Amino acid sequence: MSKTVIEVRDLTKRYGEINAVRGVSFSVKAGITIGLLGGNGAGKTTTITMMLGLLEPSGGSVSILGCDMATDRYRALPYMNFSSPYVDLPHRLTVRENLRIYAGLYSVPEPNARIAEMAEQLHMTEFLNRPSGKLSAGQKTRVALAKALINKPRVLLLDEPTASL
Repeated sequence: MSKTVIEVRDLTKRYGEINAVRGVSFSVKAGITIGLLGGNGAGKTTTITMMLGLLEPSGGSVSILGCDMATDRYRALPYMNFSSPYVDLPHRLTVRENLRIYAGLYSVPEPNARIAEMAEQLHMTEFLNRPSGKLSAGQKTRVALAKALINKPRVLLLDEPTASL
């Protein structure tokens, strides 16, 4: 039986009279992929931001890998990662330099080998030494995905993962 790795209960986010997220609940077992579906403004990005512990919910709770993301998120963060088209990497650094920084933040063993592996898998070898600001939209999306996978996360949150691909 798979262990539950994500538990979201009655998650709510209000901005004054606006309900950005209203009573969202779901759980995810290890090895399962789910998608949050909804139109523009449905609260998908807000939900993910609360799941990461970057935005405080108005109500409800999020537990990831057994950690309450409101009070104990730093215990879960080394085993998580995320990708979003709304987060840009430093433009002056090369793709390789950006990935090295994230590998260092996550204490990835043998970072150069991991970067080479990601570059091959995501067809990024030809632009590894190019500044991130000089990439096409599709290339930026692949680099963001490589950044999200660099630490081989147990929980991966993807916000609009196919944007520009």
